[in-house]
Amino acid sequence: MPAVKEYPFYLKSTITLFGLILLVYVFSQLADVLIPLAFSAFIAILLNPICNWLQSKKVPKIASIIIAMFIATVLIIALFYFLSTQIIQFSDSLPTLKQKFAEMFVSFKGWVAATFNFSVQKQDQMIKDAMNNSQALIGRTLGSVLGTFGLMFIIPVYVFLTLFYKALILNFLFEVFAEENSKQVADVLKETKVAIQSYIQGLLIEMAIVAVLNSTALVLLGVKYGILIGVIGAILNLLPYIGGLIAIALPVLMATVTKDGYSTQLGVIIAYIVIQFIDNNILVPRIVSSKVQINALVSIIVVLLGNMLWGLAGMFLSIPFVAVLKIAFDRIDNLKPWGKLLGDTIPTRYKGLLNKVKS
Repeated sequence: MPAVKEYPFYLKSTITLFGLILLVYVFSQLADVLIPLAFSAFIAILLNPICNWLQSKKVPKIASIIIAMFIATVLIIALFYFLSTQIIQFSDSLPTLKQKFAEMFVSFKGWVAATFNFSVQKQDQMIKDAMNNSQALIGRTLGSVLGTFGLMFIIPVYVFLTLFYKALILNFLFEVFAEENSKQVADVLKETKVAIQSYIQGLLIEMAIVAVLNSTALVLLGVKYGILIGVIGAILNLLPYIGGLIAIALPVLMATVTKDGYSTQLGVIIAYIVIQFIDNNILVPRIVSSKVQINALVSIIVVLLGNMLWGLAGMFLSIPFVAVLKIAFDRIDNLKPWGKLLGDTIPTRYKGLLNKVKS
């Protein structure tokens, strides 16, 4: 039997790097196709237990899929209706809020000029330059948001077809790999399904609880439009770490614009710190926690990379996507170190030379 040729590390790493660059380029160019497919796959996995339960009750396959999708649609419409009623109330006071914010901004610029000897004219020029430089970024963000809303029209079709052709897709995944790897493929598919279902269901429950806690705290503190801001904060909380910071900034800004003094802002910060503590130490470990855990460093990096690649949609898809990768890495011997790197299990000791140096 001829010996297998071993290529040098620099050559293998270069090929791997070019492969990753090509993969990212393809993902970027095919975003309009891949984003709705990715959302559809996650939604189909989430709705799959409902379809299976209905089919076990002798409901035809097509009818089961339609009923499951109808239930999901009703829940989404109810959420959007609730948010729209709150936004309508917010828009009625928007002119007054804009005027108060403008007055505060003028006062703030005067304070900066007096404290740091930085004239108002220079501040205005700096703001103008920053706005000119950020126009392209704002345009991309707006396009990403509009594109995300546009997904609502194509995703239901993809979800229906994914659930309808589920057996065909699964058989393809088994047949594309060698027969001796069928057990590994089955394990990966099973763990992926459980991880995604656990992750999404847990996030929805966590979001509802955090929304109630946020809204209750803001209403008790007298923050205007506390329910709307509390729900928006819970939705932003789906973005690890980054969303939480934005969620705190919104009620603090609203309290600053609508109230005198700083006691309310301090109360908001304290309340949100308590809520974040409850969320991170009680809700996430008991509700969102699944067999796959991604560490904080990787979570922040992949969210930022997801935003660069696919915008707003990429930020929400990044964590479950990396969770699926970790499941595959943990099942492949050569990729197990990468799976450990993505996880949140911290080793208790160093290996190799580092361990000797430390000792």
